[in-house]
Amino acid sequence: MKRLLQASLLFLAFSSCQNVSNPSAAEKKDSSTITIDKSEVINTDVLTVEQQKLLSPEQVLDRLKQGNKDFTEDMLTIRNNTERVRKASLGQYPKAAILSCLDSRVPVEDVFHSGIGNLFVARVAGNISNQDILGSLEYACKVSGAKLIVVLGHQYCGAIKAAIDGVELGNITGLLHKIQPAVSLAAQHYDGQKTSKNADFVAAVCDSNVRLTIDNIRSHSPILKKMEETGEIKIIGAIYDMNTGKVEFDTLAKNNQRPGL
Repeated sequence: MKRLLQASLLFLAFSSCQNVSNPSAAEKKDSSTITIDKSEVINTDVLTVEQQKLLSPEQVLDRLKQGNKDFTEDMLTIRNNTERVRKASLGQYPKAAILSCLDSRVPVEDVFHSGIGNLFVARVAGNISNQDILGSLEYACKVSGAKLIVVLGHQYCGAIKAAIDGVELGNITGLLHKIQPAVSLAAQHYDGQKTSKNADFVAAVCDSNVRLTIDNIRSHSPILKKMEETGEIKIIGAIYDMNTGKVEFDTLAKNNQRPGL
């Protein structure tokens, strides 16, 4: 038995050596290796406090628009997260704060082609504002120097649909009540079917909800309202298109409503 065990071990050792020296196995390993050019890695875009101070709200908005263009055109670069973590560890100076819905289909940092240290992101179902959200936005802008607040709604929002349907369930009930004013506002100006099955009405409520959230930020945060009035920040709304990945800023910013709303 002992000799049999020794022979088996020798055979396994020999087989292992053969596999290591087998050219086809090595070639197979090499063919599965992906080489990434350094130019395709985001590794230097963590803002310093000096760089942040030099940015205007308009410049930040332009950067977000360009980042979203990169996203929609599949021009995303790979993030060197390990290096970015180290660079951002001693302080953070993001350029913008995004108030987004909880929806898992809206990957905020990817949508704007941003990495660690670039954006404050507050997420809550229906992108509504409350005292905690307002405090977070005040911290982002007044304390940490962010230049832009974007209230980001999106198509096919489950919270919007639930508010239209009048869903009541646990703590969700109170959250949906904060969206009800948007449902009422949209219904006043919409002539079609006012149900959650009508995508156009859902979009109309989504737009109204973004506008009312912006109004709530301005009316319940004197700090942010004053910062906007003095030109330190901008507060704008936007809608994320689930079909294209595009973020529409201009419609809400210029017209304050979509056609048909």
